[in-house]
Amino acid sequence: MLRKFALPIIVLLGALLITSWLIVQRPVPAQKRPDPPVLLVDAIVAELASVRLKVHALGSVTPRTETSLTGEVAGQIVEVFPQFVSGGFFKRGDVLVKIDDRTYRAEVKRSQAAVAAAETLITREQGLSDYALQDWHRLNPDKEATDLALRKPQLAEARANLQSALADLERKEGDLERTVVRAPYDGMIRQKLADVGQFVGAGTQLAVIFASDVAEIRLPLPDKDLPFVDLKAQPPVEVTANIGGTDYYWRGKIVRTEGVFDQQSRVLYVVAQVADPYNQDGESWAYPLRIGTFVGANIEGRRADNLVVLPRSALRRDNRVWTIDSNNLLVPKTVSVLRTDASSVYINSGLEDNELVCLTLLENPLPGTVVRHVEAEQNQP
Repeated sequence: MLRKFALPIIVLLGALLITSWLIVQRPVPAQKRPDPPVLLVDAIVAELASVRLKVHALGSVTPRTETSLTGEVAGQIVEVFPQFVSGGFFKRGDVLVKIDDRTYRAEVKRSQAAVAAAETLITREQGLSDYALQDWHRLNPDKEATDLALRKPQLAEARANLQSALADLERKEGDLERTVVRAPYDGMIRQKLADVGQFVGAGTQLAVIFASDVAEIRLPLPDKDLPFVDLKAQPPVEVTANIGGTDYYWRGKIVRTEGVFDQQSRVLYVVAQVADPYNQDGESWAYPLRIGTFVGANIEGRRADNLVVLPRSALRRDNRVWTIDSNNLLVPKTVSVLRTDASSVYINSGLEDNELVCLTLLENPLPGTVVRHVEAEQNQP
C-alpha cells in the first residue's frame, strides 16, 4: 500500500528536480538596447547670394486729381452729353453740359453795341479836336493851345469809355462761353449731380470728376523698412490685387513721399503712381485698376550681397536655426537677421554657404539628434 502511494510522489519530485535543473542550465539571452528613432525632416541648402530686397505695403487706389465740377453761370440745363453719367469717360475739351444761353447772347449783343457807340464817340471827339486845333491856330497864331481848348479831356474820356465797353464785352462773351461746360482734362465722372431741366446758379455743383491718366496709391512705410529703399531714385513698384479669386498685376513707380511721419501710426507715407489705370489706350493692362481698389505693393529695394534667404518658418526663437551636419546630426546656430518679411528671412551672418538648414518644426529638439532629410526647393526672391 505504501509503495502504491510513494511511487507517484517520487516520479513527481524527480520531474521537478529535472525541470529546475534545466531552468538553471539555460543560457541567459543577450540584452540589446534599441536604436533611437530617426526623424524625417525637410531641409534646404543655404546659398549665399546677391539679393534685390523688396518692401511690401498695402494701400487703396486714389485719383491723382479730383475736381468738383461747378457751373460758372446761372441758367437752366438744356442738354447733357452721353458721357455725362456716373462712370462715363471723357477727353479734355469734351462738352459735358449746356446751359440756356439766350440771356447771355443778348448781353453780348448789347455789349457789342456799346463798343460800337464808344468807337463812334472817339471818332467824333477826334474830329472835333482836329477842328479845334485849326480854329485855334487861325484865331491865336502866336499862342499855344490849351488841352481844354483842343478837347483832349473829352477825347480821353471817350477812349476810356471804349476800354470799359471792351472789358464789358469780354466779360459777357466769357459768360456766354461758360454756358458750355467742358471737361478740364481726360477723366471719368465719379458722381453726377445735375441733369436736364434743372436750374443751376453760379457755383452749383454739377458733378464730381477725376483724372484717369494716372492713379495714385498712398503706401505706409515703417521706419524699419526705409533703409532698404532708395526713395530718391523713384523705385519701381509691382501692384497686385485679388479680384474674383484671380490675381492681377500692374506696374508703377514711387514718385514722392509726404515728408513727415504720421504722429499716430509712426509711418512715412509714400505715393506710387500707375499710368493709364483704366487701360484706355489699350496698351498697358489687361484689367483696369479701378479707383478705390485695395491693393498690395512690392517696392523694389536696394541690392544686398552675401545674404541667405530662408523661409520664415526656419527661424526659431532667439534668432536660432537648426542645421544638419555631415553626420546627419542636428546642430543649432545663432544667426544675424538683416530683415524679415511675410514669407522670408534674410540672414547676413551665422550660416555658411551650402549648409543644410532644417525646416521642420520639432518639439524640444536636442543637439546631436540623428535625422533623415528631404531637400526642399530654394526660392530666391
